[in-house]
Amino acid sequence: MSAQNKSHGRKAIRPSFKPRELMTPTPDLVGVWRAKIMTLFPNAFPGILGESLTGKALQEGLWQLETVDLRQFGIGKHRNVDDTPAGGGAGMVLRADVLGDAIEHTMAGTVGNWPLIYLSPRGRRMDQALMQDLSRCDGVTLLCGRFEGVDERVLQHYGIQEVSLGDFVMTGGEIAAQAMIDATVRLIPGVLGNQASTEEESFSSGLLEHPQYTRPAEWKGQTIPDVLMSGHHGKIAEWRQKMSEDITQARRPDLWQAHQDRKKKD
Repeated sequence: MSAQNKSHGRKAIRPSFKPRELMTPTPDLVGVWRAKIMTLFPNAFPGILGESLTGKALQEGLWQLETVDLRQFGIGKHRNVDDTPAGGGAGMVLRADVLGDAIEHTMAGTVGNWPLIYLSPRGRRMDQALMQDLSRCDGVTLLCGRFEGVDERVLQHYGIQEVSLGDFVMTGGEIAAQAMIDATVRLIPGVLGNQASTEEESFSSGLLEHPQYTRPAEWKGQTIPDVLMSGHHGKIAEWRQKMSEDITQARRPDLWQAHQDRKKKD
């Protein structure tokens, strides 16, 4: 069975006797990070990922996006993908046989470091460390759940990682998948243009980011802190570090404690 999917990005150029679009519905990219999305709503992508810097990078071939429609693997003439929960209960659960076929189709041909992730409210919460790890992978496959979730046997059989956007429940994994991809793609070299941007922002050092200011120098009676206008780079760096520490300590005591623990180990 062949899933209908769509791919975004720059095509690899290879000599061929056949028109490339007749050979494969998913033109491949040369040596770039790729996200594969298994979803019941493929038209939800690229969504916001097609805008701004991630969209520009997608068009320039710095990364690739591919969607796989789970409905194409459904059972019977109505392409059923779910069934009632074993043991009773409300809602519906995505079937193991449907997901198994979809996963094996999607993962076929993937090589290197390529995690398979299910967006689930019971999974590990997304953080910057995870995004940094994913950006160093060859690609990632994301399974977007719906209804009451997926058959547990699928998660166990394929060793799927569960990852959550936060401690709340949404109607499906598509928004969480877009958030994960956005946070990962921006770490790929060349996407932001200025690599220092990713090195100085929140969470990169384990702390929240310091306040930012720009023109005008005075606005509604408020002025930019004098140190930022001094031109003294050493004092500016010290001020920014102190602000990051103060804000982290006040707003995220969990991050502050982890920061303190790391300092003790160092």
